[in-house]
Amino acid sequence: MNYLDFEKPIAELADQIEKQKQIAEKNKVDASQTILQLEDKLEQTRKEIYGNLTPWQRVQVSRHPDRPYTLAYINHITDGTFTELHGDRTVKDDKAMVGGFGSIDGRTVMFIGQQKGINLKMRQLRNFGMPNPEGYRKALRLMKLAEKFNKPIVTIIDTPGAFPGIEAEERGQGEAIARNLFEMTLLKVPVICIIIGEGASGGALGIGIGDRVLMLENTWYSVISPESCSSILWRSWDHKETAASALKLTPNDMLGNGLIDGIIKEPIGGAHTNQEETFCRVKKEILKNLTELDKLSSDARVIHRIEKFSNMGVVVE
Repeated sequence: MNYLDFEKPIAELADQIEKQKQIAEKNKVDASQTILQLEDKLEQTRKEIYGNLTPWQRVQVSRHPDRPYTLAYINHITDGTFTELHGDRTVKDDKAMVGGFGSIDGRTVMFIGQQKGINLKMRQLRNFGMPNPEGYRKALRLMKLAEKFNKPIVTIIDTPGAFPGIEAEERGQGEAIARNLFEMTLLKVPVICIIIGEGASGGALGIGIGDRVLMLENTWYSVISPESCSSILWRSWDHKETAASALKLTPNDMLGNGLIDGIIKEPIGGAHTNQEETFCRVKKEILKNLTELDKLSSDARVIHRIEKFSNMGVVVE
């Protein structure tokens, strides 16, 4: 288990519990009472720490190396029925963007999301979850395919941003994202967007237009990362914590400003501490929202979607 800086008290208690178990096994003694007390203290410490996270600490949790990524969610939610589809039919298959059909309780759904990779080799293959224009064009192709067969769409967002390389700009990064924003607004099938980790800039927004936009409890969604914001304003990363607070990027901030539709609670200690429970909660939210959206006609969903995003922000004339 990896621990973040502010999780030091949790790490110390977990270490004590492990040592007590080793001593008990080695010396053949009953240490169950001591272990039980330490486990209770560990649970309480987790609750205290995670009940008072700062915006910057939530950003750290969203990037936790043990946190599950997009394909883990898809494979568990669909019980192994997921069939990945590849390529944008123009340039290549962008490994940072994954998508395909899967079944949830007998219902076929199109899943699309960014995949970061679970180790260094896979992160390099997945370009650290930063899609190129081909990735967004692949995503749009799959959305149109889902619309053709009248299947709902679930997008899973977890990216530090769209790839900022020169070659990506040459191939139309901005146009690809803008096209997705336009086309997603008009999709006639239900669209649910879920932020499971980082939701940075247009990279996240490129698959983030939906009838329901949900965030896991320890995630963030913003036009810019705290580090980049700090670099622009103070020419240094040293003020990233101040930037994180000022950006209002937490789920509670986003919900309060009417920019998302709901928050999915995570197990105490974050999604990485109990992945199975997290998968179950996400699946439950998907099914609940699909049931609600099914009650609306396709035209009503499109009108509501347009009105929702049009009403965001403050305009003064």
